[in-house]
Amino acid sequence: MTAQIVRIDDPADPRITGFTQVRERDLIGREGQFIAEGEVVLRHLLASPRCEPLALLAAADRLGRLERLIGEGEISAPIYVASQAVMDAIVGFPIHRGLLGLGRLRARPSAAELLAGLGDQALVVAVHGVGNHDNMGGLFRNAAAFGADAVLIDSTCCDPLYRKAIRVSVGAALIMPFARLGAGEDLVGALRAADLEPVALTPSGRETLAAFQPGGRSAVVFGAEGPGLPPALLAAARTVRIPMAAGFDSLNVATTSGVVLHHFAAARAAATKVRSERSVPR
Repeated sequence: MTAQIVRIDDPADPRITGFTQVRERDLIGREGQFIAEGEVVLRHLLASPRCEPLALLAAADRLGRLERLIGEGEISAPIYVASQAVMDAIVGFPIHRGLLGLGRLRARPSAAELLAGLGDQALVVAVHGVGNHDNMGGLFRNAAAFGADAVLIDSTCCDPLYRKAIRVSVGAALIMPFARLGAGEDLVGALRAADLEPVALTPSGRETLAAFQPGGRSAVVFGAEGPGLPPALLAAARTVRIPMAAGFDSLNVATTSGVVLHHFAAARAAATKVRSERSVPR
């Protein structure tokens, strides 16, 4: 590991300003920067070509784990090390994981740029109005787990690079390509402009998920719990529902995304197998 290791004994040391009072900064934003918390998330920060680590902060008893995490790779970002008590004072609460990273995205593509680079069997997760960071993190985690190619969020969604959203996503928010629409931009319009079929999840869907057969470039659209997706969006998309027992008509949006993306992943795998078999000379 080639890195500068700096011992911090004063929680007010100006060199670690980016790590101070984490929860307060969560509320006001970090001007394009984000906090990665814990070993698994740090691994994604260090490995992702989309992200740039600016600094790392470790409790003294976790330095060995951080060094193993970095391995033989070179890192230009400084590594700050503090006692657990000093680290807690810096962060503003007991930070049990003992490992933090300060990072930023190298680039923020527009929706058009993001979608234009996808293949002919692309699968996009599109998100409207999701303001809960746990749900946003769960959506990104499921998008990565089931092989989605990108995530597109509208202007009313919360920030997927909020510390809690990154943590719940288990770092998927740092490796999944994503873009945010500007205020007033039409989510379905952006998808159709990129030749993606919008498939909206709603309890009133015209088709059941089990019977639905995705094909070509698709975008699965998820909305916030409670209000769901607006009528105008549903009218412009193909709608799908998940049948449920009497008395229930919906699932948590992150849970829904896992069920739906598993279905789409299985369909894509089956289609790929068929194309492969057809290409084999007889």
